[in-house]
Amino acid sequence: MRLPFLHPKNQRAAEDLANQALPIDPDQVQGLCDLYTPDPQDIQTNRGRDVADVLLEQGRISQDTYQSLRQQQVLDPLCDPAAWLIRQKLTTAADVQQAKAELHGLRFQQIRPSDLDKSVLERLPQDFMLRSRILPVRIEDETLVVATSEPENTFVLEEARRLAKMDIRPVVCMPEDIEAVCSTLNDQQTDYDIDGIISDMADIEVVQDQQEHYEDLEQMAGQSPVIKFVNYLISNALREGASDIHIEPKDKVCRIRYRIDGVLFDAKQAPIKMHAAIVSRIKIMANLDISERRLPQDGKISAIVGGRPVDLRVSTLPTSHGEKTVIRILDSNSIILDLEQLGMQPDVCEAFRRQIQLPHGILLVTGPTGSGKSTTLYTALRHMDGDKLNISTVEDPVEYQLDFCNQVQVNEKIGLTFAAALRSLLRQDPDIIMVGEIRDAETAHIAVQAALTGHLVLSTLHTNDAPSSVTRLVNIGIEPYLIAASLNAVLAQRLVRRICPACKRPSSITDKLRPILERAGIGQEEVFQGAGCGRCRGSGYSGRIGIYELLIVDDKLRELITADPSVTAMRKAFRDSGAASLFEDGMKKVKAGLTTIEEVLRVTQEDTPFEPIT
Repeated sequence: MRLPFLHPKNQRAAEDLANQALPIDPDQVQGLCDLYTPDPQDIQTNRGRDVADVLLEQGRISQDTYQSLRQQQVLDPLCDPAAWLIRQKLTTAADVQQAKAELHGLRFQQIRPSDLDKSVLERLPQDFMLRSRILPVRIEDETLVVATSEPENTFVLEEARRLAKMDIRPVVCMPEDIEAVCSTLNDQQTDYDIDGIISDMADIEVVQDQQEHYEDLEQMAGQSPVIKFVNYLISNALREGASDIHIEPKDKVCRIRYRIDGVLFDAKQAPIKMHAAIVSRIKIMANLDISERRLPQDGKISAIVGGRPVDLRVSTLPTSHGEKTVIRILDSNSIILDLEQLGMQPDVCEAFRRQIQLPHGILLVTGPTGSGKSTTLYTALRHMDGDKLNISTVEDPVEYQLDFCNQVQVNEKIGLTFAAALRSLLRQDPDIIMVGEIRDAETAHIAVQAALTGHLVLSTLHTNDAPSSVTRLVNIGIEPYLIAASLNAVLAQRLVRRICPACKRPSSITDKLRPILERAGIGQEEVFQGAGCGRCRGSGYSGRIGIYELLIVDDKLRELITADPSVTAMRKAFRDSGAASLFEDGMKKVKAGLTTIEEVLRVTQEDTPFEPIT
């Protein structure tokens, strides 16, 4: 007699029953000991639709991957599909979260600390948010929109509705987004009486003699109000989502500004007599020479803010009123994990994804300083299999620590240049090489040779657009035939500010801009702007999104590069290929209500001619 309903865990019970002194022949006893193995089709029929089904429907996993997962669930009935797929590197966490949103009929959204309004955060108790990892995002139509990484946890959502005393509507986000906001909430538990700190700083005795001694500067920088003030500047910059802190000495005050979403905002002012003490404190943290005030200096600070590591790059520059200091904030929580979140159009994203899967060649990302080139390259590296590939980078500086690749820090003082490091990397059996920047002929030649000998090389270049990158390489000293043989693609990009969703409203069109919109096929009803609110500091913008143009080097373009690599010829070939330019991609973002035409014109120039947007 067979017992097909027995679970494998009931094997011992079946054996005990078979061993009892019952009138059963040996063949029947053996039948009791046979284990029932569930059919994968039975599991598929009896269970509900889950994340794996959505990922398969969206084309984010293959049919073979799907079947492997189901077989794993047969062996381990407690196997979590999402966790298993991520652990096996068969999909990304971002894909899983987007699939969860689709599964529950919710919207997926990226959450940043700077996007949240403090008054909305106060709708839920802070201890509840920290404990349950659920965040109030905004209020729409008297409904509280809350972000969660676990939409299936209905108990937490119901508790949030009870505590907020209003209806809620959940959206799905990345767990890292919630961690970043919770870290910010932890930061806010440390209150700074900034007015009191500045008042205390004014009372500190400052040495006015021009021949200040090292001990005097160090004593000034070590006094408690100065330390508190510098700590406040850094932690507050992180809360505001700033990328840089500018400390500028003026005639009567020390002016402090934050760069947020690419634009500088006034943050605070301090007494001018305390400027030297503030800069000296920062120099001490960065291990710089505080007695040297006539020459520029560069340094690095590794700090823990709100429980998470943050790297700060410090640069000082002598000016007429004193040393101007800029602190670049490198926050690992700001690294984008998925290509779709960068803002690429679907066709550009798919083409770029194919480029980073090629076995060899050069892929360039171009644009001015602060256009997001490094973020794009880091995001591309995260889509590669670091377990099976030897991925190495040469950077100056190493901006973010990546655990799946080998990162080399350039140090020109000891001779470790881009070219020297790249030459050594080629003896390390690399598969993928990321070069922070191609800035000289030697580095360019080695990168080309690496691409021609079976390596995929990713790098950045400072050019205005994608077509002019070819001419730039020729000007550096690379022969056109070598460029044609090694270059796969060039991605040019800029960053434009997003319209603040909290104060977004229809915009009027000026007579100056109307012809541009008409040529682009954008109507009055499709143009929006931000009115300005507390969430966006009155700017009307919150966050940034990329605009892109992708030049694919095909056989026809290779012939042109060899024959005529001029900027005019390259740009004409790019237009003839039908690919969208930076301006056209920006206008698509305007038509989608993501940004304004003023932002697009701020970072690009109008194409003549260009195709209307369909």
